[in-house]
Amino acid sequence: MARNILKLGALEAQRTAFLLCDVQETFRPHVKHFAEVVKVANKMLEAAKHFNIPVYVSEQYPKGLGHTTKDIKLDSAKLVYEKTKFSMYTPELQERLKTDVPNLGSVVLFGIEAHVCIEQTVIDLLNDDITVHVLADGVSSRSLMDRGLALQRMQSLGCFIGTSENVLFKLLRNKQHPAFKHISKLFREPTSDRFQHIGCFVGTSENVLFKLLKDKNNPAFKAISKLNLTPTPDQFGHNDQGYLDKL
Repeated sequence: MARNILKLGALEAQRTAFLLCDVQETFRPHVKHFAEVVKVANKMLEAAKHFNIPVYVSEQYPKGLGHTTKDIKLDSAKLVYEKTKFSMYTPELQERLKTDVPNLGSVVLFGIEAHVCIEQTVIDLLNDDITVHVLADGVSSRSLMDRGLALQRMQSLGCFIGTSENVLFKLLRNKQHPAFKHISKLFREPTSDRFQHIGCFVGTSENVLFKLLKDKNNPAFKAISKLNLTPTPDQFGHNDQGYLDKL
């Protein structure tokens, strides 16, 4: 019996959804390589039009953290919705996916932060037996250590870690695809080497504590957030200004 090709990492446009997670302007000064994440998000939104793939965009607590950066063109997004859960896979999104993509098999996920909202979304999707592709060039965190370890953990869970180019050419499959020229133009420059992909689950204190919280409305949220005003250091002695005091 043939194996389910989606479980091997193949993608079929009619069974795929794109999820863009929490790329809000407030995070720009704090998240490493924010501009690269924005660039990839715009590529994916443009590509989605040619494949007729719906894009769903979440915003984490916009009342306190503002909306998706205006540098991302959301005109074609199927849904922009707010959440307090860290996972994007909210009841609202689940209902929309059932309606819009009734034969959903795969999700392509990108945005921030890799070790919190992205990872918790991955866990929920995999738990529903949905194949997940995370874009290594389209996710980041305040700390590169958190980002790198999150990619390791998500791969250990059974997630496909790829790049925007890898995923979009999987969707094309053939040079004769009507969208080939449009997609090829998006990749005149290769994937940035700034994003380098580095079992057991290796995490950080922030990653573990936010997994336990799950939702901004958890009674312990403010107390735990105060413990993480400074991101996990990429090197000993590294410091950065936090944004959690805005929550």
